[in-house]
Amino acid sequence: MSAPTTDPATGGGTPRRRRRRGPRTWLAALPLLVFTGLCFGVPLGAIAFGAVTRTDPATGATRLTGEHLARSLQGPYLASLTGSVELSALTALLSTLLGVLIAQALVTSRSTALRSAALTASGVLANFGGVPLAFAFIATAGISGVLTQLADLTSLGWDLYSFTGLTVVYLYFLIPLMVLVTVPALDGLRPQWREAAQNNGATARQFWRHVGLPVLAPSLLGGFVLLFGTAFAAHATAAALVGGSVPLVTLKIADALSGNVLTGQENVALALGLDMILIAGLVMAVYLPLQRRSARWLR
Repeated sequence: MSAPTTDPATGGGTPRRRRRRGPRTWLAALPLLVFTGLCFGVPLGAIAFGAVTRTDPATGATRLTGEHLARSLQGPYLASLTGSVELSALTALLSTLLGVLIAQALVTSRSTALRSAALTASGVLANFGGVPLAFAFIATAGISGVLTQLADLTSLGWDLYSFTGLTVVYLYFLIPLMVLVTVPALDGLRPQWREAAQNNGATARQFWRHVGLPVLAPSLLGGFVLLFGTAFAAHATAAALVGGSVPLVTLKIADALSGNVLTGQENVALALGLDMILIAGLVMAVYLPLQRRSARWLR
């Protein structure tokens, strides 16, 4: 009987284990790859093709062009991209700060019922958006809303149908989403770390500065990126609430496709969609490494 293969790097005492990936591994992943290609690859290819091509209506000939991409980065189209980025960054930052505070209060709370109820409510509110959310805010804080009339918010300069009002509406579902993302990360902070810091004379502020925040930084940054992407892609709530009064790229795409402003702008809408995909790709390129790094502390 032959001796087991040993690894010289470990001193020759540990058997070397070789992992072989056979064709069964790829066959098991084949349905997922096909589904991903059909649901994401085909639409992405169609958007990219329409964004960089132009069809002559007289001859039907199609040629490559960069005109649509150039127009998508000029004038009102560029203003809509900038407005979406500003709104997404602001709401993501505010939701991150408030969500972390609420999550910390839940984690340190001794009431199991309170934590369970808050997490359940966060799960519901994080998925509550679109036209129903816009209608709820119009009935509550609109021009003739109940809260507006009772507190006379109009005299204070409150306007729901503005950038500020849209920011408040976005916080309604982004803060609960941040709570859901942050609670598992806070649970990953082991009590032994705090006890060790206290035994060495560290204050609570020093613990959070040198231990807590460095450990939570990947999760917090990943949560911020996730909230940014969620706000950046939101459409129905803004469309029902502000229409075209606030420049947003999703609203501009809808107007270009429907021809509400100018006809024959479908390819420009596809170029705007490609711009959004590129921005979302950059966001995910930041989010995924942070998420993998933060997962070490949740084991």
